[in-house]
This record gives sequence, structure tokens and C-alpha cells, in this order.
Amino acid sequence: MSTTATTDINHPDGDGSHGEPPLITGNLSFHEITDLVSTHTEKKTPPLWYVAFGLATSITGLLFLMIAYLFWNGTGVWGLNNPVGWGWAIVNFVFWVGIGHAGTLISAILFLFRQKWRTSINRAAEAMTLFAVMCALVFPTIHVGRVWAVYWMLPIPNQMEMWPQFKSPLLWDVFAVSSYFLVSLVFWYVGLVPDLATLRDRTKKIWRQRVLGFLSLGWTGANRHWRNYEKCYLLLAALATPLVLSVHSVVSFDFAVSIIPGWHTTIFPPYFVAGAIFSGFAMVQTLMIIARKVYNLENIITISHIERMNIVIVLTGSMVGFAYITEFFIAWYSGVQYEQYAFLNRMFGPYAWAYWTMMFCNLFFPQFFWSKKLRTNIGFTFFASIIVNIGMWFERFVITVTSLHRDYLPSSWDYYTPTIVDILTFVGTFGLFFTLFLLFLRWVPMVAIAEVKGVMPKADPHYYEDHEGDGMAGDHIPHVKPAS
Repeated sequence: MSTTATTDINHPDGDGSHGEPPLITGNLSFHEITDLVSTHTEKKTPPLWYVAFGLATSITGLLFLMIAYLFWNGTGVWGLNNPVGWGWAIVNFVFWVGIGHAGTLISAILFLFRQKWRTSINRAAEAMTLFAVMCALVFPTIHVGRVWAVYWMLPIPNQMEMWPQFKSPLLWDVFAVSSYFLVSLVFWYVGLVPDLATLRDRTKKIWRQRVLGFLSLGWTGANRHWRNYEKCYLLLAALATPLVLSVHSVVSFDFAVSIIPGWHTTIFPPYFVAGAIFSGFAMVQTLMIIARKVYNLENIITISHIERMNIVIVLTGSMVGFAYITEFFIAWYSGVQYEQYAFLNRMFGPYAWAYWTMMFCNLFFPQFFWSKKLRTNIGFTFFASIIVNIGMWFERFVITVTSLHRDYLPSSWDYYTPTIVDILTFVGTFGLFFTLFLLFLRWVPMVAIAEVKGVMPKADPHYYEDHEGDGMAGDHIPHVKPAS
């Protein structure tokens, strides 16, 4: 007996065959989906966008000002001291890399598992990944001290015959994060091609037709194009999936390969990956809740999508909380007094305020999402997403600073306090992130039009046997074949 690739779960007129809510509401046609998503890239730029963009670029300017001040004066302008040689630069690097993980997870892993709910949010999440990684790469570049010699980290010949020291975790970061960025960029662009062709066919401006025609690579929506596209997208998804696990594992090795109490532990790779997905999904929630309201996309990014992301948040939050508890157990079970002291110092030492902030935001607060009423509450979800990312920043701060400020020698102990340069540099990276994200919202379809159409009942080849006359002019619809 033959079944189709699209099931009734996405039917716009009611619940799916398993009693689940529809993915796309409002009984929209293909053309209405195209109009709804494409309009914001075609109409005149609204004044509010200019206000937001001006604010974001101003904060970005602050970032470059702080970097210039750092280059002129050296790393002494940061709050680093004798025991705490790693400060906000490493904390913020790990924070931004973590933010970027949700995009690849939504795009690659959920695609491989055929989770159709990803289609409404994957485009924005992928863009968020790229921008977050750009922000992350600022910090390894500027924290090395001699920034004029940063090219020594790249495997290229140079006049000093200096080659990368591949035993250094700093080099692992360079290759892991740059590979992650390049694969994510290609994956994002390949997914954009059908939608760029749709924009090309809709526009009447010659310059816009030429630019979009070049970027859409001659796409016509032919069956051969869709077949090659699907193969390429599948291969890239398979290539990107290991990166979700490997990149933040490599970042965790920065800490785990040391002998510092509180760092030297094998739980870090899975712990960091779960935390990255946790914080990444929270940032997706923060951005998408605002964007869906501003751009009237409530029928495409529905409460069902918000709820499913909240389920991932409570799952990964529980995994992170379990890792916190496991760390304490292992410290006690090891019998090593230095390891035991490191964790007791986190709970009751000078940075106890940071530790308990982390525990509240990351372990206790997400448990509210066990309630379906709160999972589907937009206001609470937005508030919770911000709380989660505050907590995940504090997690990176606790791991980095509390393990360093009191090491083996009490004579070396000191209290780390960030300077205004530390703070403004971090604030400036938010300006860079939102500048790039606002440009994305203005010029690129924030929802994957072709992929959303592919999960609608109308993409079923048998649908038009009973629904003739629905227009699809100018729309590029995925080729959906019956599955045996």
C-alpha cells in the first residue's frame, strides 16, 4: 500500500492524525506563504528598522573602539591578574560559540531525523549561528597578546619559519571553529538558493534581478535541480552533524587537558555540547518571538514551534544540571583534596554569588517548562530565554574564573574583577551580532519558503487531484515523490 511523504499532522484545518497541532496555521496557500515571507525584503525599509540598525551599529562602533584601545595599550587594560590569566575574553568566546550551536542542530540533525517543525525556524537559526561564530572569533584573535603575530596560528609559510603548534588547544579552536563556520555558511547558502530564485522571479527592478539571478545560480525549479539540491543538502547535513558534537567538545578541551582542579575532567565535552544547545535554543527563542510578531509570521512560526523548542530547552537544561551534580560527586569520590576544595570554593567562596546565579538560571528555572501552560506562554518563554542565556554566561564565568583565582598556592590567590574595557568589549559584540541579524532580516527571507511549502499538505502530489486551480506562479515548490 502506498503512502505519501506528507502526513496529516500538518493539515491546516485542525489537529494532525496523532492529535498534534498543525505546523502551519491559517490555511495558507503556497502563494500566500511566498507573499508573507518575501514582502519584508521587497517593501520600503521601515523607519523602526533604521532606528534599531543605528543603535546596533553604534554599539558595534564601541566594540572597535575598545579593540583599538586594547591594541594601543595591551592586555593590561583588562582585569587579568597573576592567577587569573584567562578572563572575560575566554568566557565570552565560549559563550558565543555556544550560542551558535542551535542553528546547526536545527538545520542538520533535525533534518536527518525528518523533524518537519524545523522548517519554520531553521533559516533564522542558521543565520544566528554564522553571526554568533563571527562574534566568538573576535576574542581568540585579540586575547593572544601579540595580535600582529596571530597569523602564526595558520598553517602557512612565513619568514620566521614558525609553524602552528598543534599540541596547543588554541590551534584546535582555530581549526574547529573556522571549519564550523565554513560548513555552516555553505549549508545556509545552499538552503537559500530556491528562495533567492523566488525573489528573483518576483522583482521588477533590473539591478535586483541581476544580483538575485547571480546568487540563485540559474535555478529554475526543474526536477533535475531539485534532485541535485536534495542530494547536496543531505550530504551537507551529514557533514555538519559531527560538527555539532565536535566543535564545542574541542572548545571544552581548552579546559579539560589542563591539570587545574575544576577543569581536569572528562565530563566536559558532552557537558559543553548540551550547554551549547541549551543556550543556542534560548537565543533562537529570544530572536524569533520578536521577529514573528514584527513580521506577522504567527501562522508560520506557531505556538507549536515555540513549545517544541521549550521542550528541547528543558531537556538540555536537565542534562546540564545533571552534569553540575556529577561534577560534585566525582570531586568527592576522587578523594583529591584540591578537586574537592575547587568545588566547595565555587559554592561558598568569594564567587558564590555567580555560582548560585548559574544554578538558578540553568537548573531550577527551566523546570517551569514541564508545565504545558508555561511552555506555550509567549511572554514567559521570552523572559525564560533571556534568563537561560544569562545563566549560561555565568556558567562559563564560573568555570573559567573560579578554577583560576585560587590555585595550588594560597600566596598567589587573588580576586578577579573585570574592567570597563572588558565589559564594553562584550557589549560591543552584541552590537555586531544584532547589526548582522538586522541586515539578514532586511535582505534575506527569514523563513525557508521552499522548505515550509514542502511540509504543507498541498505539497502532496495527490492534493491537486481534488484541489485544482490553486495558483503557484512564481513559487518554487519542492519536488515531493510518493514513498512506498
